[in-house]
Amino acid sequence: MQPNIGLEKDVLKQDNVLLNDFLSDLHVLYIKTRKYHWNVAGPNFMEYHKFFEKQYKAIEAEIDEVAERIRQLGGTPLATMAEFIHNTSLKEDSGKPKDTAEMFKNLLADHEQVVRELREDVEKCDDELKDAGTADFLTGLMEAHEAMAWMLRKYLS
Repeated sequence: MQPNIGLEKDVLKQDNVLLNDFLSDLHVLYIKTRKYHWNVAGPNFMEYHKFFEKQYKAIEAEIDEVAERIRQLGGTPLATMAEFIHNTSLKEDSGKPKDTAEMFKNLLADHEQVVRELREDVEKCDDELKDAGTADFLTGLMEAHEAMAWMLRKYLS
């Protein structure tokens, strides 16, 4: 059943495309963060292990929120790794585990890319699609990724 919430069918479709792209980014970022959680080593192991765990749990919660927003707007969330890989703008981290500094740099770059893309999506939802609800929803997620990027950046300072 089509939602009757003051948004045209085409707007809902565009919202769901950008939300599914973001959902795909979140899955790749989640897996990468989880990989680093499992593979971090060294003198600060426990601190980094717990730090990565806190970040992947935050991303996991976002994944559910984004999927639910897609459903609220009458869409269907992507749900396979093949779909996520096809629709993400992020790169997987395959191969051998990285050193800790490289882990932090990779995650920082991904969070900053997500922030830049969300900023564009917020503007599109607000100005072009006239969907204040999705713009506000994405703004909150953008701010969360700005905070995660800030924390990662502090480890590299």
